[in-house]
Amino acid sequence: MGTLIRTATITPMIDALRLMAWLSPTYPVGAFAYSHGLEWAVECGDVRDATTLCHWLGDVLERGAGRNDMILCAAAHRATEAGDGAGLVEINDLALALAPSRELHLETSQQGRSFLDATLRAWPCPTLSTVAERLAAEIAYPVAVGAAAGAHSVARKATVAAYGLAFVQNLVSAALRVAPVGQSAGTAVLAALTPQVAKLAETLQVGDLDALGSATLRLDLGSFRHETQYSRIFRS
Repeated sequence: MGTLIRTATITPMIDALRLMAWLSPTYPVGAFAYSHGLEWAVECGDVRDATTLCHWLGDVLERGAGRNDMILCAAAHRATEAGDGAGLVEINDLALALAPSRELHLETSQQGRSFLDATLRAWPCPTLSTVAERLAAEIAYPVAVGAAAGAHSVARKATVAAYGLAFVQNLVSAALRVAPVGQSAGTAVLAALTPQVAKLAETLQVGDLDALGSATLRLDLGSFRHETQYSRIFRS
């Protein structure tokens, strides 16, 4: 009985720690190099302080790539758990096709490839090896995270929530480097958006691909303009 109790307690803790490690800023995916259009939003004045940053990130979460990525992460998790390799390939193809610009395609595919390769080396398992064989070329970042979590039987809702929060954290980090936003204000923005991430994770972890869609045209167009922006430090 004691062993069963310890196992039941430790397993969720291990899963939580695994997600923290995978989605840490130190994980070798190169997330620091991308701003998801935020650098252009600062350049044109859409983001100019903590308040406008919070509104901008909230829209990306609710109506843009944040929401779509959480749906795709959940779908990849389900397909991997079910052993649906063909379905996983289709989800990945769709995820890559949804990137509206060259830079945003590079952002998701480069991070996805790096994440899957690093995770397979550090946390190998037969199911993840099969995923890597199926997705040997480009792989979208949310698909890679969802598939890895599914392969290791990490809870889907926790995975989707952790991915969503990491998405916001990376963009807040980018804002600290290009916008007039200090660390304290950035932390407050992250705290303000955390309940929104949790609410989205609750609903999107059970949503299907028909729920995909975005309405962030200014961000999408801005990602094209960022390609020729005179002064920039990010790749997107």
